[in-house]
Amino acid sequence: MLNIRYYPVFDNLFDDFFTTNSRGTSLVIKTDIVEKDGNYELSIEMLSVKKEDIQMELKNGNLKITVSHSTNKEDKEGRIIRQERVIGSYSRSFYVGNNVHTENVKVSFNNEELVVTVPKKAPKKIEENKFIPIE
Repeated sequence: MLNIRYYPVFDNLFDDFFTTNSRGTSLVIKTDIVEKDGNYELSIEMLSVKKEDIQMELKNGNLKITVSHSTNKEDKEGRIIRQERVIGSYSRSFYVGNNVHTENVKVSFNNEELVVTVPKKAPKKIEENKFIPIE
């Protein structure tokens, strides 16, 4: 069972001031999760992020995704009146449980979308009762 720990209490409180990138979009890691073909598939929106800025860790059933992000605009023609940067890191964790194949996790990144495929282990078959004869 996939258990996502996410507490949206303060999501919108500082959105406009602290959590927007150069495109004016939120830096919150927006994720779609689908269970299909014996896998969990996470599709994660990563706007204005380079592959090198992403770190992933799967430990004790928790998949943690961390992004260290900074923008540096080199357009220096004319007199600069104001220049702003987005610098920081943010992360999000998903509980996928211990019933997954950690060695077979696949990750792809293209078109500002990170796709993580986490294969689940087949559930253990419950053994049927075996009657033991008494001698």
